[in-house]
Amino acid sequence: MRRTLLLLCAILLGSFGSLLAGEYSKPVTAAVLQSDTKEYKITQEAIDRKNPVKSTPESLAAAKKLYGFDCSMCHGDQGEGKGDLVESMKLTMHDWRDPASLAGITDGEIFYIITEGKGKMPGENDRLPETMRWNLVNLVRHLSKKEAPDKPAAEAPKP
Repeated sequence: MRRTLLLLCAILLGSFGSLLAGEYSKPVTAAVLQSDTKEYKITQEAIDRKNPVKSTPESLAAAKKLYGFDCSMCHGDQGEGKGDLVESMKLTMHDWRDPASLAGITDGEIFYIITEGKGKMPGENDRLPETMRWNLVNLVRHLSKKEAPDKPAAEAPKP
């Protein structure tokens, strides 16, 4: 009887272990990743939200430091959209240095995306204070005001 009980436990544990091994050996596909993300819907109230935080050199410096840790791996060091993970994660990123990439997007929308996330980008809602998220909005706007370094400078007219 004791031997039968031990054999039954061994079979049960073995079956459970093979079930777990089979589940964790499945490849992670884009479809699986997409199914784990919530549908992206933004309310008009969020779109219309105004940025209460003034952009200052200090706030931009704080946001730039955080951006270097959390954002540049995908969005690139200068907002060019060519971070280290873009190719391996098969991402399509915007070049924020080009003002046209943010045309028609409100500060409220940028804040919402930073807060809630979008696609494979996780939200910063519980991780960052609201003021820091608005600082990141200011940084994104600041990046788009600069001319991209790889754009050729206009030649001066020749006399």
